[in-house]
Amino acid sequence: MIRKINEQDKDKYISMSKEFYHSEAVLSSIPDNNIHKTFDTLISKSPYVDGYIFECDGEVAGYALLSLSYSNEAGGLVLWIEEVYILPLYQGNGFGEELMTFIENEYKNKVTRIRLEVEKLNKKARKLYRKIGFTDLDYLQMYKEV
Repeated sequence: MIRKINEQDKDKYISMSKEFYHSEAVLSSIPDNNIHKTFDTLISKSPYVDGYIFECDGEVAGYALLSLSYSNEAGGLVLWIEEVYILPLYQGNGFGEELMTFIENEYKNKVTRIRLEVEKLNKKARKLYRKIGFTDLDYLQMYKEV
């Protein structure tokens, strides 16, 4: 089952997010304060961020964090898949593919493009994303903290 994150998910979300940011799926960890701020933003019903919990037999199996932005290049709203984390016990059971199908159906006719970032060495995730129709971009992403 995939459902929206709610206030009762706080401790589990924060725990999983910390695990995600200490995994090989990311280049570096982030301050715990960022994770708490993100959860508060999710619960505030911000139009820019969405979060989902995956459950298996009533147990939390993972989460997804999504954000929305407007793109002239895409000609409309772009859904960014910011984070997908599946607890190790549940990995390899099709949750990633199920999530992607859910996202496409949930945001159909609402966004013009779905984007995500993936760590170059995360071969399993890259294989899944390509299998379901994602293609590589030749952009070099840059950022500046403000």
